[in-house]
Amino acid sequence: MTTHNKPYLVGITGGSASGKTLFLKSLMASFPEHEICLISQDNYYKPIHLQKKDANGIENFDLPESIDDHAFAKDVEKLKNGQDVFKEEYTFNNKERTPEMLHFKPAPIVVVEGIFVFHYLEVASQLDLKVFIDAKNKIKLARRIKRDADERGYDLDDVLYRWKNHVTPTYRNYIRPYKKSADIVIPNNDHFEKGLEVLVDFLRGKIKK
Repeated sequence: MTTHNKPYLVGITGGSASGKTLFLKSLMASFPEHEICLISQDNYYKPIHLQKKDANGIENFDLPESIDDHAFAKDVEKLKNGQDVFKEEYTFNNKERTPEMLHFKPAPIVVVEGIFVFHYLEVASQLDLKVFIDAKNKIKLARRIKRDADERGYDLDDVLYRWKNHVTPTYRNYIRPYKKSADIVIPNNDHFEKGLEVLVDFLRGKIKK
């Protein structure tokens, strides 16, 4: 563990479909399981009946209030204090998937992931390092189309509607402004290997201390 046996908290954010998932998988694979824990904002969405609807009656899951940020912050704090966290997986209303009960175990490195982790003060104030994953809009859109079709069952028209009316305004208002305050910005248009290498080496140094 780091000083006072407290874990080192790394916040990782970026626009929707900026490639955070693959980056996170690579980051997690760079450490033994007992050295790192990943907790994601995605499992803290409020139930669909509590989601705010836009002018056309479509639920907007890309607003800060779509997340139970207080529960998220409390669970991050539990991990920071060495406590285990149990949370039911959120399956994005995909009826074909059965949610699992997720178990997050304290570790020397705790990765806190999500598009609003810098925006929520209760979460951001606990972070020791802020990492922003960046990508061009056209690349993010292509990734979003594929992901939402494969994982969430959305058709193309639905994806494009949400991208224009939900995702883009949210990125502009609640995500991009925090890029300038990030400790590390990692471009992820084609690859992220160099940025990943820098981050992994830095975190290994923290564990050794």
